[in-house]
Amino acid sequence: MADLAHASLAELARALAAREVSAVELARLYLARIESRRDLNAFLDVRPEVTLAQAAAADARRARGEAGSLTGVPIAHKDIFVTRDFCSTASSRILEGYMSPFDATVVDNLGRAGMVTLGKLNCDEFAMGSSNENSAYGVVLNPWDPKAVPGGSSGGSSAAVAARLAPVATATDTGGSIREPAAFTGITGTKPTYGRPSRWGMIAFASSLDTAGLMTQSAEDAALVFNSMLGFDPKDSTSVDRPAEDYTRHLGTGVKGLRIGVPKEFFGAGLQADVEAAVRAALDEYRRLGAELVDISLPNAELGIPVYYVLAPAECSSNLSRFDGVRYGHRAEHYRDLTDMIKKSRAEGFGPEPKRRILIGTYVLSHGYYDAYYIKAQQVRRLIADEFQSAFRQCDVIAGPVTTSVAFGFGEKAADPVSMYMADLYTVPGSLAGVPSMSIPCGFGAGPVNGGRPVGLQLIANYFEEARMLGVAHAYQQATDWHRRLPQGV
Repeated sequence: MADLAHASLAELARALAAREVSAVELARLYLARIESRRDLNAFLDVRPEVTLAQAAAADARRARGEAGSLTGVPIAHKDIFVTRDFCSTASSRILEGYMSPFDATVVDNLGRAGMVTLGKLNCDEFAMGSSNENSAYGVVLNPWDPKAVPGGSSGGSSAAVAARLAPVATATDTGGSIREPAAFTGITGTKPTYGRPSRWGMIAFASSLDTAGLMTQSAEDAALVFNSMLGFDPKDSTSVDRPAEDYTRHLGTGVKGLRIGVPKEFFGAGLQADVEAAVRAALDEYRRLGAELVDISLPNAELGIPVYYVLAPAECSSNLSRFDGVRYGHRAEHYRDLTDMIKKSRAEGFGPEPKRRILIGTYVLSHGYYDAYYIKAQQVRRLIADEFQSAFRQCDVIAGPVTTSVAFGFGEKAADPVSMYMADLYTVPGSLAGVPSMSIPCGFGAGPVNGGRPVGLQLIANYFEEARMLGVAHAYQQATDWHRRLPQGV
């Protein structure tokens, strides 16, 4: 049974189908592992009775011959997706203890597929951050090095999968919050095309950017789950209505003849030497496997950070206005009138990072600044998206680093928000363009501090080419074993 905790999702699915293990046995195994690693602070809400009831229902479904490929497989959800049976807080005090009357569409889709929920995962408050230091419920530790951040905002999701507390976890990516934590914790993190996954039931941060995705051990695992997770949702006005497809279809096609674009802007000043060495070695491996490396340019990619930190706070200031103490969530105990109640409720409920972004967003949307900042940022966003389309006429996928460095230490960037924002330098352009992208493990840092901290390789594909991107990642993972490396003691 212990070896099952180290198994991939694909291996667990096969074991369940062969009746080598039951869903209840798997659920008990992972619940015990979660309890044994409370020190990581990855989980915010675990309810064994709910999990075991779902597992028993999955076993009954299998006994009736009604099981699908994912029936009985455990999963954990980032606490940005609302759930009926677990608290939904967005890691904020303003939603402490909140129980949603419905499941997010992503959660519902996977529940219908028979997956068993292990609990809700810690994250940066309202998914705002790059280190998981902004959670109202404490930091998440990186299983590879407890002195290092696990990345954010999906730090609980990445830590849970890296420590094998769950075989798969949902996550969200607004400016890099799937890819960066996946890189920092040595796992596979995949963001689909914006509009592929439903946003209905995701607690909104920046509506034109927020994208649901997955943390998994491998590209194969992500492909299997996407088959049930992604699809059109009429409840979401940004959901794209496209025919269902099999995301596993390119897993065995290899990369011979594939053109991989390498942006020169992703290898400039600021990229740490140990990260560059690992990424270059991964690119060399692709060349050995038969791919062609093509030099490309994304000249406006460097503007991604300033553009993002105009647009995302603007949308944040609008979305978070609903948390006012009137309808749900935290309400101040003492107040004079309605206005005072709203002010105090928001002041007490929101942490420093949401407050900072609300202030920035309100400023850039204010009269006199809207044209100068918000409209200009939208124009540059279009330039960045157009550059990706130009690049994809020269190559099939784009590859480069996920981050400028390996995971940094707690507190290293907390006092300098701009330095923290720069952690998303290579991930934000793809988010602004809405293209699918992912991080796969490709090595480790060097030196007495960075040695042992993982490095991620970023792959970026054109719109709706998730299956091809996953196939490219799978080819690398078939030829290497970085994704199978485990933190000490796991």
